[in-house]
Amino acid sequence: MRLFKEFVAVLIVVLLIRTFVAQAYNIPSGSMKPTLLVGDFILVNKLVYRFSEPQRGDVIVFKWPVDERLDFIKRIIAVPGDTVEVRGAQVIVNGKPLPLRYVGEMYEEGSKRLVYEETLPNGRKHLIYLYANPMIPRKDFGPAVVPPDNYFVMGDNRDNSEDSRYWGFLPRENIVGKAFVIYYSGETPPLNTTEVSLLTGLRQLFIALLHPRFDRIGMSLIDK
Repeated sequence: MRLFKEFVAVLIVVLLIRTFVAQAYNIPSGSMKPTLLVGDFILVNKLVYRFSEPQRGDVIVFKWPVDERLDFIKRIIAVPGDTVEVRGAQVIVNGKPLPLRYVGEMYEEGSKRLVYEETLPNGRKHLIYLYANPMIPRKDFGPAVVPPDNYFVMGDNRDNSEDSRYWGFLPRENIVGKAFVIYYSGETPPLNTTEVSLLTGLRQLFIALLHPRFDRIGMSLIDK
């Protein structure tokens, strides 16, 4: 009986933490490369936005407005009141193009990727990927003013991300929390959005355990 009570107590604590404090997620696709890779397992702070407002540059998990059964992860680019516009590879916030500094190039799956450092209006910097020769025209957006309690989000892998350019602004109420650390990472096959489930998550974790990426374990996502 004592053992059972202890088990129930631990279960309650875990459920409370998962509901109100932090939750684990795995990255199924490459839409946030190079910041997050397929097979990264992250922790998300679900409490932080109860006491503060989401900021430009935050990497957030949210319920996809098109189908709230699905969780997405993207970066906040513009906040309520901002005027945002996207023209090709250039993002413009409040009439000013976000500075892009060329970092280098790489080849992935036979395609040449260009790596740039993008700087947001609040000074936060992050890396983005662009195809040297995009297979389809880049999606333009705006100009449009971000409504109250809404955000404009984008993936860092700009030519491989379904984000606010396609489905519009993200309501604040859909935000689950802020990603803050990669607690484990390993080589895993990518998944489609509709494939993500508890079962596939466990399978991905098992595969990742067999192919660890030790250099990414413990990597902070704060200010990334």
